[in-house]
Amino acid sequence: MEPNARSAEIFETAAAHATRNVPIANPAEAVDAVLARIRGARFDSAAVVAVCDGSRLAGLITLENLLAAARGARVGEVMDPHPPTIAGHRDQEAAAWEALQHNEPGLAVVDAEGRWLGLIPPQRLLSVLRQEHDEDVARLSGYLKSTSGARTATVEPVGRRLWHRLPWLLVGLAGAMLAAGVVDAFQAELERQVLVAFFIPGVVHLADAVGTQTEALVVRGLSVGVGIRQVVVRESITGLLIGVLIAAVSYPLTLAIWGTWDVSLAVSLSLLAACSVAAVVAMGLPWLLSRLRIDPAFGSGPPATVVQDLLSILVYLGVATLVVT
Repeated sequence: MEPNARSAEIFETAAAHATRNVPIANPAEAVDAVLARIRGARFDSAAVVAVCDGSRLAGLITLENLLAAARGARVGEVMDPHPPTIAGHRDQEAAAWEALQHNEPGLAVVDAEGRWLGLIPPQRLLSVLRQEHDEDVARLSGYLKSTSGARTATVEPVGRRLWHRLPWLLVGLAGAMLAAGVVDAFQAELERQVLVAFFIPGVVHLADAVGTQTEALVVRGLSVGVGIRQVVVRESITGLLIGVLIAAVSYPLTLAIWGTWDVSLAVSLSLLAACSVAAVVAMGLPWLLSRLRIDPAFGSGPPATVVQDLLSILVYLGVATLVVT
């Protein structure tokens, strides 16, 4: 990895945004003593008091709760003993998301043993949110990194434009050639029942539509720190149910129009299988790209389309071969 890339990676971790220049207290300390000590002192942020027992984080107290505490109260009595924390190596966007989820003005950063590394103050969380928003907007525009890169790309010369776009389109072209080869392998079946060929575009399109919806949800989730494990079960079930519903609608519809029960059955079974498989592929590719440190937004481009189309055609023609008499 290049030094600049390594530096950028480190800067985008939670620990890079943490500061230790915040009010610190002990659980046994009196609240009045803490207030007296922080009065007149300057901190990077005083919105949250870090309560530490030695080097370990014991809890957090917001300034509002500290001021509202009764006279004579101890820090341990008014602190939140189970505050949201984040590991120092986690991505900065995951840190901002964690803070928002718990409605906290700051977020404690700890190491693997629970030792306190610092606190991410609210102004840094806002800065991270703005930066990540810029990156997300850039991704939606088809660019990686940031909006400044997007602005540069809009005025770049023709040669650079081709370099950025052509490789992914060549992937799509290779997929089209493979799809043609798959269809050619089932030539005898298609000649025996030409009606089977009429439904290839429909099966492919509906599977792609299901996959695109899943990809959008997964990429959006990854961009805000939602791991693939949190969506894989529900999205797999959703894809299966969508396939069941579409299959249930397609069978009587195609049977009423074309009057061939075997082709109608092949189409409905293929839609059930293709939609279910498309949801799995749509989750797997963004996750894989993310693990390879490639922008997961690319998972909604040609690679996913190629894989989904090939699988849809294979499933449909395979089922048709078995079912159509």
